[in-house]
Amino acid sequence: MMTERPAAAPMNAPVSAPALAAAHAPDTGPRRDTRQQDLASGCLFCVLGGGFAVGARGYEIGHATQMGPGYFPWVLGLCLVVLGGLILVQAFWRGVSGPNPAGRWAWRPLVLILGANLVFGVLLAGWPALGIPGFGLVVAVFALVCIASLAGGRFVLREVLVLCAVLAAGSYGVFVKLVGLALPMWPDFLLG
Repeated sequence: MMTERPAAAPMNAPVSAPALAAAHAPDTGPRRDTRQQDLASGCLFCVLGGGFAVGARGYEIGHATQMGPGYFPWVLGLCLVVLGGLILVQAFWRGVSGPNPAGRWAWRPLVLILGANLVFGVLLAGWPALGIPGFGLVVAVFALVCIASLAGGRFVLREVLVLCAVLAAGSYGVFVKLVGLALPMWPDFLLG
């Protein structure tokens, strides 16, 4: 026995306006007001950028064709201040639509990213007061990338090792070969 299919509505059948609007509206989910988060991040960028720019004044800045040691931190600081200012303007421009707590802190990524940078600095130059020798740029970059990669939700060893190798080679090419910095490449105890 064969069952009958219901007849489809004709193509030119009238559709109500609310049904039409609901059918074509993108599903964005619950909307959140991010004004408080933008205010906090804008202020943070302005304070950090201002600190970098002021701290760089203690070094010779130079100019674009003859950069001094303070040039990069000074430009970076100014860029952060401008970016923070733009974020603040956008936050004030948007206005408030309701209370929005900033949310919970992501402690694991925060600790791992900051810790990775601390480990990088210690491994690159060592810490003579604690008897820790310098391990050089290659080991420091590998440690930095491996520790920072643990901050994400996904850790694939092969991808992390490829990224380590590319960043170590790139750091060597840029900072040692192009810029001419005298960075140690390998551990002090291996080179004798």
